[in-house]
Amino acid sequence: MPTSTPPQPPTSRTAALAAWLQAFWPAAQALSTREKFRASTGAALGILFSAVLAGWTLAGHGAEGQALLAAALVAPLGASAVLVFAVPSSPLAQPWSVVGGNTVSALVGVACARWVPHAGMAAALAVGLAIAAMLALRCLHPPGGASALLMVLGGHHDFAYALQPVMLDSALLVAAGLLYNQLTGRPWPQAHRQAAQAPATPGAHLTRHDLDAALAHYNQLVDVNPDDLQALLQYAEAAAYQRTLGELRCADVMSPSPAVARADMPLRQAWATMRERRVKALPVVDRQQHLVGIVTVADFMRQVDLDAHEGLGWHLRALLRRGTQRRPAGERTVGEIMTRQVRVASSDRLLIDLVPVFSDGGHRHIPIIDAGRRVVGIITQSDLIRALYDNVRR
Repeated sequence: MPTSTPPQPPTSRTAALAAWLQAFWPAAQALSTREKFRASTGAALGILFSAVLAGWTLAGHGAEGQALLAAALVAPLGASAVLVFAVPSSPLAQPWSVVGGNTVSALVGVACARWVPHAGMAAALAVGLAIAAMLALRCLHPPGGASALLMVLGGHHDFAYALQPVMLDSALLVAAGLLYNQLTGRPWPQAHRQAAQAPATPGAHLTRHDLDAALAHYNQLVDVNPDDLQALLQYAEAAAYQRTLGELRCADVMSPSPAVARADMPLRQAWATMRERRVKALPVVDRQQHLVGIVTVADFMRQVDLDAHEGLGWHLRALLRRGTQRRPAGERTVGEIMTRQVRVASSDRLLIDLVPVFSDGGHRHIPIIDAGRRVVGIITQSDLIRALYDNVRR
């Protein structure tokens, strides 16, 4: 008897269509209102600065008003202003990109307008050759494509037009950008450093060499300064670290209800407890479970005369045998050798706060106490390392 395959739920074409349409919706901009105001104001002032000075150079040529402005400014300068003032950290917005990109592209456009008879072919060649020239000269600038196309559409056959107004406008805009960006706290231009020159950030997992290797594998232009991209990724890494490990509390990692000792407990009993529980420290408490000290393997070792010729095991056994000759009053107790100054932490304390305590303070065991200073747990170096390892694996 043939078995029937249970019907599979149909794929939601509506959900797929919604996801596809959502890709057309613009992403939110992580910019403050102040930064938006700074960028838009700077662009307006930059264009005004260029228009006034470029128009001044053309004064006396008979043009005035709208005609003078049209002769003084080129339209691609508006796109350049967006880059210079809104995204000054972009490699496409650096001074050489602005001046070189616009000027070289205009020269290419003039050449195509003069020597290619077909207008459509001239326009296509102008944009394509302009991009190739900008890439070769390391001055890729998106408005440069518009500059090349403008030369063809405007019928400009004089190479001098690429110098004035195109190069002049670009240089004036760069001068305005240098002044305005510096005054408003946006260092410009952005210094470019090779991987070998970039300083390594202490404690960072991501290095500039790693970033350059990833960019080489990506094999596409990224509109972000590599130094800014590295800083951005390292900040994201730190934020993720803070989000995971930074939210852990001591109560999440500690060993609860640890084995404890009393100050009057014989050393033999304390040592036996440590071996039985396979621990290297016992918090010492009073009758109300209040912490009064801690006894560790190191405390036992300090009681041993290591300069003598006998072995360490012999000295430990001798220490623990003391007082066994039916003289209970002579038997040594935990209170005699314990450490009374103990570094503690509350159960609700952030675990990340204990990292310097373990790494720099030399501590290996941190008793965890509640509000009444009663021992509720203990955190060891192993507990901390395990928590860090689990955080890295996420």
